[in-house]
Amino acid sequence: MIRAKQLATGQALEWTGQTQGVWVDAQDISPEDLRRLQAAFPLNELALEDVLEHGHWSRAEQYPEHAFITVRSFSHPAEEDEDTERISIFSFPDAALTFSTGGTAALRNVWALVGRENVNLPAEVIYELLDHTADTFFTLAEALETRTDALEEQVFKNRRDNAIPDIFEVKHLLSQGRRLASDAREATATLGRYAPGNSADVLRYRDAQDSFDRAASHLDSLRDFLTSLLDLHLNLQNQRMNEVMRTLTAVSVIFLPLTFLAGVWGMNFQAMPELEWPLGYALAWGSFLLIGGLLAYYFKRHGWW
Repeated sequence: MIRAKQLATGQALEWTGQTQGVWVDAQDISPEDLRRLQAAFPLNELALEDVLEHGHWSRAEQYPEHAFITVRSFSHPAEEDEDTERISIFSFPDAALTFSTGGTAALRNVWALVGRENVNLPAEVIYELLDHTADTFFTLAEALETRTDALEEQVFKNRRDNAIPDIFEVKHLLSQGRRLASDAREATATLGRYAPGNSADVLRYRDAQDSFDRAASHLDSLRDFLTSLLDLHLNLQNQRMNEVMRTLTAVSVIFLPLTFLAGVWGMNFQAMPELEWPLGYALAWGSFLLIGGLLAYYFKRHGWW
């Protein structure tokens, strides 16, 4: 599918090969539509290979025919979904050409802005596309930050729960998001360094680069926090295990002398005066209760139990 808009007015038009003052958007491109675009625009073959290659990473290049950038981002960042989407942009002196598979969130938002103030030139369209793409990483960061807060509460309030799988799941999303944001930042920096344009265009690309940089830094800080949270969770689990072992040790120490006395009085010797005492059984129980109670009181007083 090919659609187009006039950059000056934002009016939608049927594309019949116009290459001046237009933004042409191609989605789920067919071989016939691709031939039409190649006939109208001088598309570099290397850039076109990147567009058609499935899963290509973010990159930018200045070719003799045009500037080119392709950027990957998340399809549903608010839902913490791993699915990604990609938009490829060809920048010409008086036209912008975009390729995508089914469109992207940034493309849909910017498509509605064309023709308004500050969105009526190719460089302005490219900046808005990059800036809105950077916003998806901030959306992901906010969603993961909320989830991280919930994990922190789970670690401190529900100490018996195993939060490790959830922590690693969030860390995986953060790592993927940071990698995509960093790749997009490098691609935007390359575009701003080599793409033709005036000082205002350079400032726009630099601002978009800064947005990707801040998004990557935010995701990186969340990942570091999760690493600390994981260490804290493991320390709390070890502490809980130590408390259990300390309790079991205290119980074992209490029963140690009782077991000794029971073993002594359980020996089959005839010359044992305690066996003949009428109160021998009561004496044995009294000894057990006294020794066990004293040891339990001692351990409790010193915080060992």
